[in-house]
Amino acid sequence: MTSKRLHPSTIMNALSRREEDTLMKATKARALKECDPVVKAFAECATGRTVSVAWACRGQLRSVQECMVQYTGPEPMERVRAEYLRLRDQQLQNPEAFPNSQS
Repeated sequence: MTSKRLHPSTIMNALSRREEDTLMKATKARALKECDPVVKAFAECATGRTVSVAWACRGQLRSVQECMVQYTGPEPMERVRAEYLRLRDQQLQNPEAFPNSQS
């Protein structure tokens, strides 16, 4: 009977829950910064409204969502993960090139 073992490259290409959360937080922060004008337009529309914000600001909310998904959707997040993994692998292979890293 053959036991299934993960290939070492598969293990190294996995992110810990902590790494995944950190990447997501950083990506969301970047998205909010990049989408700031759209977010401000939504906030201005929502100011002073309660229930009516749902229909009065629908267009602005959609614009915020469309802008945010450019940075936080599945494809952009996959690119962020791949870049993180590339840098982590590079750091593991050449630690002296990253003097501020924790070894």
